Amino acid sequence: MTDMPYRDVEANGLRMRIADQGTGPMVLLCHGFPESAYAWRHQIDALSAKGYRVVAPDLRGFGGTDAPEPVEAYALQTLVGDMVALLDVLGEESAVIVGNDWGATLAWQAAFLRPDRFTAVAAIGVPMMSQPPVPPTQIFPATDEALFYTLYFQQPGIAEAEFEQDERITLLKIFYAASGVAGPRQAGDATPNPFAMVSRQDGLLTPLPTPNQMPNWLTPSDLNAFVADYAKSGFRGPLNLYRNLDRNWHLQKAFAGRTVDVPALYIVGTRDTGLTIPGMRDIIAGQSDLVPQLREPVFLDGVGHWAPQEQPDEVNNALLTFLADVAH
Repeated sequence: MTDMPYRDVEANGLRMRIADQGTGPMVLLCHGFPESAYAWRHQIDALSAKGYRVVAPDLRGFGGTDAPEPVEAYALQTLVGDMVALLDVLGEESAVIVGNDWGATLAWQAAFLRPDRFTAVAAIGVPMMSQPPVPPTQIFPATDEALFYTLYFQQPGIAEAEFEQDERITLLKIFYAASGVAGPRQAGDATPNPFAMVSRQDGLLTPLPTPNQMPNWLTPSDLNAFVADYAKSGFRGPLNLYRNLDRNWHLQKAFAGRTVDVPALYIVGTRDTGLTIPGMRDIIAGQSDLVPQLREPVFLDGVGHWAPQEQPDEVNNALLTFLADVAH
């Protein structure tokens, strides 16, 4: 298990656990689901060694950070407020913000709303997307037998009951099934995908394989660290992010027509689960309309949804090249 430079701070009314290492221009790392700040263990050392102050918080509801009860406390703009407050508490005027999965969505939104504080953005996995014409939950597919995973997460208590039966099995199955080692993820090849349709009868985990051995990028002690974080926080706070998808959509209407006006980088693995979503490659190709200063996208061959963990050297190199241009 990597020894993380954790400490607690008070920000935006939360006791927030953060990893904080190094000195220099600040780089703020935002994790995804089901992760915690530990997901950035490889980036913290690599980036701080090159002259950056690297900060990776457990987002609200995750790991060692407080988990407010109300579902609406997890709206995306509220999470942006957490990141702004964190900069204030740490005495930093600005930061380059980096995110994977949900953290990428948060990073895009932070740069979109507060370019004065988040002066560049790097997103991994999730591209910048335009507003759909209707609330997101009206778009996701559902049948009598199955529903898209984001819909499965909507009703409080259902996914929690499944995931909290055995946090270790839950995390191992999801980490493995969404990673590049699970398979080539081509149409019809039966590569498992936790972020797809979910059986109403069997739930999300039942059809996912339990690997015979740990993925090469995740050690038993790494898994122990994530298990400890979710044993502490549970899954309710993290799942509440998904329960705000429609609320986020309504709040975003106030900013229709705006673009992300800071330098930006997009990284994705060629085996990322998101690339299986119809139209995703077109969305990636069209990002420059929404992000005028976007660099050429970086595709990591054979890498799945957890790129910072699966291929840290390639991710670190891409980030350091970007930071050399934009961090000051």
